[in-house]
Amino acid sequence: MNDDAYEGARLDKDDVVLKTTGLEKAFGGLVATDDVSIEVERGTITGMIGPNGAGKSTLFNLISGFYENDAGHVTVNGEDVTDLEPHERVRKGLVRTFQTPRRLEGMSVREAMLVGPGPQKGESVFSLFFSGSDVTEEERANIEQTRELLERFEIGHLIDQPSTDLSGGQMKLVELARAFTTNPDILLLDEPVAGVNPTLANDIKRFIRELNEEGQTFLIIEHDMPIIMDLADPIIVLDQGKVLMEGSPDEVRSDDRVIEAYLGGAGP
Repeated sequence: MNDDAYEGARLDKDDVVLKTTGLEKAFGGLVATDDVSIEVERGTITGMIGPNGAGKSTLFNLISGFYENDAGHVTVNGEDVTDLEPHERVRKGLVRTFQTPRRLEGMSVREAMLVGPGPQKGESVFSLFFSGSDVTEEERANIEQTRELLERFEIGHLIDQPSTDLSGGQMKLVELARAFTTNPDILLLDEPVAGVNPTLANDIKRFIRELNEEGQTFLIIEHDMPIIMDLADPIIVLDQGKVLMEGSPDEVRSDDRVIEAYLGGAGP
């Protein structure tokens, strides 16, 4: 596709929670992310689509700190987090899930959930000896939050199950619930309905919409076009590591450049 066709994202939003400026990443001679600048407005469900190999996962890894960028910056709520580790970005309000959730060996669902909040007073030897009541109170609050979140996502009955016994869809719900133990300002979801049955996919979509109505901001990669087109607005389209365009679902559906990117590439 001609370089002139790459319109880029809309960078004039009013209340920006996440911003990338000129993000670049190459693996050897392969440029995976090419000068990507985007903005995610607070309170939106922003979608991200593109053909296989468009650079979506690489961009998520750069934003969340799992890849080190070659150039560019990431800011959250106006603060530059480019040099921070992933767990430090979580403390700044940027949290992500993964396409394939990690199973925590030897942990129940309750214990896997309690990994989320942090830092916790009980992690300090000083607090254990000199502020034991504070540690106990915090632990009780975290356990209560765990129960409430699991009930919210309709998996409260799994709280004592070994996390390794859960289905892939159930693990996605646990990971989504655990993300909210950190009170994120923005939550990046990497293919939240990939590999789950249609009923659970609709449940996940419903949870995302309800949370958004309560003010939660999302940036979502998703290959299921009917779901992302119904859920997200705006939608950012990546192609060959660049931002092709950004628009409403109707604008994206009818854009000849988007059609060309998908039909000319490896498909969605």
